[in-house]
Amino acid sequence: MARLVLPSPGSASIAAAARPEIRVIAAGEGWPDGSLGPAPEDLLGAGALISRLGSQGAGPLSTEAAAAKAGFEGTADLAHAISASASGRELTVMGFAEDVAIATEEDSSTLVPVRDGDNAFAPG
Repeated sequence: MARLVLPSPGSASIAAAARPEIRVIAAGEGWPDGSLGPAPEDLLGAGALISRLGSQGAGPLSTEAAAAKAGFEGTADLAHAISASASGRELTVMGFAEDVAIATEEDSSTLVPVRDGDNAFAPG
């Protein structure tokens, strides 16, 4: 079975520690000094998931979840917002513009990653 190992230490740690509940976490990104900083792509991605979950979520939204949802729903051009972000520009310069564009596609895959052990996901 194919496994996906998360390259992001922050996201991998969060995935490993998460209990089997519905939780959406905008993990942010690691900065050169070792600290974590905000990442608009994580906030908008979390907002997209929260928006799509709707009433299927477990209880009322936290302030942070409501802000992420509002941010996603208020973004008219998601592809532009992500590609114009610091991360999007950095990845484009590194030759990953197509990856940035693919990352903003909605409803383009029927696969759902399922946690398979520590820091790994398998197609579900």
